[in-house]
Amino acid sequence: MEKTYQIVALAKQVPDTRNVGKDVMKADGTINRAALPAIFNPEDLLGLEMALKAKDQLKNAKVTVITMGPSRAADIIREAIFRGADDGFVISDRKFAGSDTLATSYAISLAVRKLGHVDLIFGGRQAIDGDTAQVGPQIAEKLGLPQITYAEDLVALDADSITIKRRIKDGVEVVKSPMPVLVTVHGNAPACRPRIAKQLLKYKKACIPGEAAEKQMNCEDLWAKRPYLKLGEWHAEDLNPDESRLGLSGSPTKVMAIENVVLVGKENKQINTDEKSISELVQELVTTHIIG
Repeated sequence: MEKTYQIVALAKQVPDTRNVGKDVMKADGTINRAALPAIFNPEDLLGLEMALKAKDQLKNAKVTVITMGPSRAADIIREAIFRGADDGFVISDRKFAGSDTLATSYAISLAVRKLGHVDLIFGGRQAIDGDTAQVGPQIAEKLGLPQITYAEDLVALDADSITIKRRIKDGVEVVKSPMPVLVTVHGNAPACRPRIAKQLLKYKKACIPGEAAEKQMNCEDLWAKRPYLKLGEWHAEDLNPDESRLGLSGSPTKVMAIENVVLVGKENKQINTDEKSISELVQELVTTHIIG
C-alpha cells in the first residue's frame, strides 16, 4: 500500500503591528488589538510555502493547517486552503485564554497528536506580536521530535528524510534530518505562492461551527451538500488535556513591568496650500527619500 504523507503547517492570526500609530496605543502602553487588522503571521506564511513545496515533491501528500485562537482565526485556515493546503483545524476554547508560549505549545502539541502519524511540521520562526521564537521548538520537545530552526530553503526531500538550508550567525548551513521532524522558517525564506482562483471559488464559504454560530448562519444544509466546506474545530475536551496546563493556569510567564510606548512626531511643518509650496514639499520628500 502506498504511503500517505501527513504534513502540518502551524499558523497564527496576529494583529498587524508593522504600522502602529498612536491611535492604537492604550494608556498603559499596550496595543489595542481590536484597532488593528488581523493578518496571517508573515513567517507562518513562509512556513506554509515550505509545507506546500514539500507536498509538491512528495507523492501522495496532504497539508493540514493548525491554528489556535478565537473563531475568527478560521480566516487563517481559509487563506491557507486558497493557496493550496488541503484542510485545517482551529483550536478554540475560552480555557486557552491567556496562554503563554508554554501553554500554547502544549495545546498545539495535543492537536498534532490527535492527527495521528505526522511526517513533517512547518511553522514560522516567530510571530510578530510576540517575537519569542519559542513555540515551535517547545512543540518539537513535547512531541519528542528533532527540530530544524531558522530554515531558509527546502534543499531536498526523499521518502524518509529532509535536507534544509538554515540561517546561522555567520552565514548558512545545510542539514539533513530523518522524518518526522519539525521545521521553523526564517523570514528570508521564499515568499508564499499566491491564491489559486479555483480554490478561492470552491472554499470561499467554508467556515467552522463556532464562526457560523457567532454570525448566526445556518450552514447545516450547505455542509450536508458540500461537506468540505465545514472546517475543523477542536475545543479543549476534544484534545483530552491536563487542564492545569491550559490558559493562565498553565502559563508560568509573569509580566513584571510594562514600559509605556509614546509615539510622537519629531518635527512639524506648516505649508501654504498654493501650488508652489506643495511642489517644494514634494521635492523635499523625494530628495530625503521619504517618497520615491
